[in-house]
Amino acid sequence: MKVYKPTTPSRRGMTGIDFTKLTKKRPEKSLLKYVKRNVGRSAGRITVRHKGGGVKQLYRIIEFSQTKMDSPAKVTALEYDPNRTAFIALIQYNDNTKQYIIAPQDLKVGDEIIFSETAALTIGNRTKLKNIPVGTSVYNIEFDLGKGGKIVRSAGSSAQVLAHDGDYTTLKMPSTEIRKFKSECFATIGMVSNPENRFYRVGKAGKNRHKGIRPTVRGSAMNPVDHPHGGGEGRQPVGLKYPKTPWGKHALGVKTRSKKKWSNKLIIHRRKK
Repeated sequence: MKVYKPTTPSRRGMTGIDFTKLTKKRPEKSLLKYVKRNVGRSAGRITVRHKGGGVKQLYRIIEFSQTKMDSPAKVTALEYDPNRTAFIALIQYNDNTKQYIIAPQDLKVGDEIIFSETAALTIGNRTKLKNIPVGTSVYNIEFDLGKGGKIVRSAGSSAQVLAHDGDYTTLKMPSTEIRKFKSECFATIGMVSNPENRFYRVGKAGKNRHKGIRPTVRGSAMNPVDHPHGGGEGRQPVGLKYPKTPWGKHALGVKTRSKKKWSNKLIIHRRKK
């Protein structure tokens, strides 16, 4: 982490990500794409509040799946991605094809990785869950075979292989939830890079504006017509049995997961509250 000298009030609590280990190069032009940002609007109407502005960003096309099997690739660069908390790695195959992948921790430029059913258990290699021994850390895990990694992709996260049982592999998720996955699904060995991201402190409101995050006004600072928490002379408590959203629904401690979700049967133990 970068710790700044307290030259201003905002710098006093600010911390930054250390980018010194990343490759000093421009992103790969063939793997960039412009994506129109909706900034919380749908058909012009605000559907997600507190979004707007922000600096322009180009999307990096990341390979979450395994399109080139049994073909070794060399890591040519480690780069920053403005669209995610983890770092990304640029890999190049023997036929000069290039791809971006989520970089695992301790991956270095010059390392060789491979996506294969018989891949060695080294950091960055991608193989099926049934071939990964118990106790190994994995990330970028598939839900359905061939559809690419969907979960455990944020900075510093990893899941642990607990057991193999028939057609299923049991994993302990970063949230402490224990659940089953199909053993034929692919996962990448290791832990996602940039684990220090959890200690990142924005420090000042202007940084959030660069990210496209607009200010949030407390409900208790509003009038009763605008929010259920509003009103009262001076600073007042919520005055309700439970806090509410601006539309009068429960705001805390409410289960939002559908009771009829098909994957409920795969969850062995819920996460700790």
